[in-house]
Amino acid sequence: MEKTTIQINTNTLGRLKALKNFDRQSYDELLNNLVDNIEEESLSEEEVEDIKIALENVKRGKVKPIEQVAKELGVSLT
Repeated sequence: MEKTTIQINTNTLGRLKALKNFDRQSYDELLNNLVDNIEEESLSEEEVEDIKIALENVKRGKVKPIEQVAKELGVSLT
């Protein structure tokens, strides 16, 4: 594997060390895990649009009480 050297602030290094899952975890593994998690958490344009529509529906009062939804789904809230 080809390697490179990057310069980071010593405070950043301390923060990275604190994020390690185990002592011998490489910074490459740590950084890849962080990037993977960010990519998984990113919302698609469609998801963002759906959220905007849902928020607009809430503002307009176009929502159902949780009790009504539970009843329609046959779910008990207790």
